[in-house]
Amino acid sequence: MADASSTDDLAKLRARIDHLDAALIAIVAERLAVCREVADLKQDSATPVIQPARVRDVVVSRREQAIASGVDPDFAEQLFRVLLTETHRIEVAGQRPDPAPEKAGATPGEERSGLDTVASRVDHVVIAVHDLAAAVDSLRNRFGFHEVALNDPRPGVAALTAGGVTLVLVGPQASPAVAAYLQRRGAGVQHVAIEVLNAGYARACLADAGAQLLTEVVVDDDGHEQFFAADDPAAGVQLGFISRTGHRVAVGTANVIRLFESLP
Repeated sequence: MADASSTDDLAKLRARIDHLDAALIAIVAERLAVCREVADLKQDSATPVIQPARVRDVVVSRREQAIASGVDPDFAEQLFRVLLTETHRIEVAGQRPDPAPEKAGATPGEERSGLDTVASRVDHVVIAVHDLAAAVDSLRNRFGFHEVALNDPRPGVAALTAGGVTLVLVGPQASPAVAAYLQRRGAGVQHVAIEVLNAGYARACLADAGAQLLTEVVVDDDGHEQFFAADDPAAGVQLGFISRTGHRVAVGTANVIRLFESLP
């Protein structure tokens, strides 16, 4: 049990976080206001809304600033990609004739599920393919994805990224379980991996809600926690859940293959 002094210290630290979060929101609001001014100038000068060179410069320079400040550059890039997306939306929305809808704050006492509390984003999507080389070539040359290193590479698995979107392709040579899956179900999305703050908490919430779960929480060598739900025929999707509690590393193949091997 925490003593009174540690409880007071925790309250003070949380108050500092609340203060910093308020300042962060204020800075974001100021940044977006400047972006509206930029949008007005672009419109007056017939400058295109999207400026790819500027986007690349922002991403690269913010990664460098993050490294200099001791912040993980991949995390910083995620933040700024979200900001850039919102900036573009605002620039385009500003040209619409209809008024923006009013949005209220959080409803007091609003019921939120356990997963809704801890889910943060789609971490990656795993896709089973018959021909890995052909699939990689298509995504790279037709859609502009680029291949990235895997944390524990093995034949038959490739990860491709475009911006903040990661696809993991798995071919039959990766494992007999993958070959059997392809023969039984064909190619396509095998599962969507959702990043959660805490995998144990998320799994307990889903179990309490009656979700059919395939595995317990598995912890890999890098400290990442992951578990899988069974294929849901009503929703037409299979979900995995991952908590990146270890070092920020590339997608690992072991957990990806483990799901194929866990399927009945």
